[in-house]
Amino acid sequence: MKHLNIEIKAKCNDHDKIRSILKSRSADFKGRDHQIDIYFKVNSGRLKLREGNIENFLVFYEREDKEGPKQSDVILFKSDPNSSLKEILLKSLGVVVIVDKQREIYFIENVKFHIDTVKNLGTFMEIEAIDSDGTFGKEKLLEQCENYLKLFSIPKDNLISVSYSDLLLEK
Repeated sequence: MKHLNIEIKAKCNDHDKIRSILKSRSADFKGRDHQIDIYFKVNSGRLKLREGNIENFLVFYEREDKEGPKQSDVILFKSDPNSSLKEILLKSLGVVVIVDKQREIYFIENVKFHIDTVKNLGTFMEIEAIDSDGTFGKEKLLEQCENYLKLFSIPKDNLISVSYSDLLLEK
């Protein structure tokens, strides 16, 4: 399944405030997920295997590294945690880094919100405006992200331009 995301990642020390705003907007809480993302060595883009209780995907994505809303072209493959996919990827590609996080997942329409605590990094939040079928378009997704950025009062200096994997590799 291929789709377009516009996303924002930011440092966030006040998860309660984000939860409260999401609740006031009747966000659909999908649950808490302990996720392990294994990033593999690839020639272009990023390839990760996400293992969790709620989400299990092989994810390939290409994304520009910039603060604020950024486009991400994503291809998802629903994976079975009991398959041999992980072993094949580990043996054939090798691991770059592993991201271990606790994640709360919320939705308001096509916008997905993550409240994250990442091992060895700290606390964050993400906003992902998702267009899975071409209904919204890039401009509408950008507008959605900007609106939520303002609603959550996220300071510009809290925005992160790279992935958790990059932050871990920088340590």
